[in-house]
Amino acid sequence: MHQADGATVQAHYTTDDIAGRIVAAVRAVLGDDTPLTPDILAQIDHFHGGGLAATRDLVAVLQPQAGERILDIGSGIGGPARWIASKHACHVTGIDLTPAFCLAAEQLNQATGLAGQVRIVEGSALAMPFDDGSFDRAYSQNVVMNIADKPGFYREASRVLKPGGLLALSNVAAGPNGPPRFPVPWATSPEASFLSSPAETRADLERAGLEILRFEDTSAKMAAARKALRERLEREGLPPLGFHVFMGERLLEAQINGARNAEEGRISSVEALVRKPAA
Repeated sequence: MHQADGATVQAHYTTDDIAGRIVAAVRAVLGDDTPLTPDILAQIDHFHGGGLAATRDLVAVLQPQAGERILDIGSGIGGPARWIASKHACHVTGIDLTPAFCLAAEQLNQATGLAGQVRIVEGSALAMPFDDGSFDRAYSQNVVMNIADKPGFYREASRVLKPGGLLALSNVAAGPNGPPRFPVPWATSPEASFLSSPAETRADLERAGLEILRFEDTSAKMAAARKALRERLEREGLPPLGFHVFMGERLLEAQINGARNAEEGRISSVEALVRKPAA
């Protein structure tokens, strides 16, 4: 399978003055006196399917503890990292390939007063600049569909975890009914999209030496919400606050396609909790 180069992925996600546009949108909709908190920004900065609700579900599985060092692999503009750090009194490091996302994350960390708890690193998930055993727990939300070398991704995540450390995953996966319609939120064309089936995902995790504690195909559970999202977008268009504030109007078609792909069985959803074996 071919691997999209970093420039292709970065070009898909890069836009200008992301943090500035987010702050301006919040002020315009909620008022100039609205405090910039992780909860307020959550309508925009949890850039993955399901938004804040999906982050809450992932945290309920991962259970980060106060004082722990947590890793967000593919951290985007840092919304989940800020939210988790603020709610659970832990330190979160985010790593992302896209410089524009990293800059926005750092600016929003400052704006929310969380720069001391959230660190952002620009880099590849396949070669992370962290020592072995650096983190207590890690998570990744809707990232691996941009990565062809999924066993390499999981091996690298395992490497930087402490022995016994946990990794929580929320992945878009291949569906049984053919390739997805494009564009989708993570790619404008098939060249940057790499979907594994749920069975392949499980096999890749085991091949990376990770112990599977929980593994669930969540497609059916998410079906009603996805259908409702598609119908709302088709009826009302984009809401005042959402990912399109920094990704642009193109996201309307991409989100509608994403929901329709799920309805047609062209994509599926997987959630997993895995553990690095203890030493």
